[in-house]
Amino acid sequence: MADLKIGIVGAAGRMGGAVVRQVTGTDGCAVVAASEIAGGAAIGRDAGELAGIGSLGIEVTDDVAAMFGRVDAVIEFSAPESTVAHAADAAAAGCIHVIGTTGLDSGQETALRDAGRKVPIVYAPNMSLAVNILFALTRQVAKMLDDDFDIEIVEMHHRHKVDAPSGTALGLGRAAAAGRGVSLADAGVLTREGQTGARDRGAIGFATLRGGDVAGDHSVIFAADGERLELTHKSTSRQIFARGAVRAALWAKDRDPGLYTMFDVLNLPVDRI
Repeated sequence: MADLKIGIVGAAGRMGGAVVRQVTGTDGCAVVAASEIAGGAAIGRDAGELAGIGSLGIEVTDDVAAMFGRVDAVIEFSAPESTVAHAADAAAAGCIHVIGTTGLDSGQETALRDAGRKVPIVYAPNMSLAVNILFALTRQVAKMLDDDFDIEIVEMHHRHKVDAPSGTALGLGRAAAAGRGVSLADAGVLTREGQTGARDRGAIGFATLRGGDVAGDHSVIFAADGERLELTHKSTSRQIFARGAVRAALWAKDRDPGLYTMFDVLNLPVDRI
């Protein structure tokens, strides 16, 4: 069976390099195209050399739309606005689109859903296998424990991360809210400052930390009088996200059009969050 031909958006970035390395080391797929922002220093350079694995003979281009027409699947960890535009490119080209971009708003997610009517799109706030199990566990525990248990979500990432709370933290919040049968829009408390008053019963709180080179730490805390349950995942390498994204691309081969999540890829027995 022929290898899945994969293109990589943002190939010169930290996640882009991780994806290049992961695709190159995975059976059944191959890097055949790579892109970067027009005018960037990476344009014209070899994607493998940028990723630290030696020449692959793949020159980085700034023509993203053309790249979508040359590949079977594109993997993207980038900015929300770019991701939405590229989803339209994927739909026009009939190309699988795997999206690990975070920070999309509801309107942008709707645009992905529209593109998913024409092609398979896998979109998840976190591509890690273990984190998606954490989503499922969070929902299950929130359903089992009533509002006597306050829910707090704590996340920490490297100093360069531009969105807060992280997409993974928000995904955990949605999982907790789904378990409680409420919406995160109604129950979520994303920030606290000053004289906030007592904590509202049933609220789902968030705390965001930034510093160093932390790849991603997330904890969901269920706190009641006299006891506390904590579910925690710690990332030590971005390679785990690349590994999940490549697995998603291979899974999506020959799938019907639709907007899928890592729950679908991993066949986790939970509803969408």
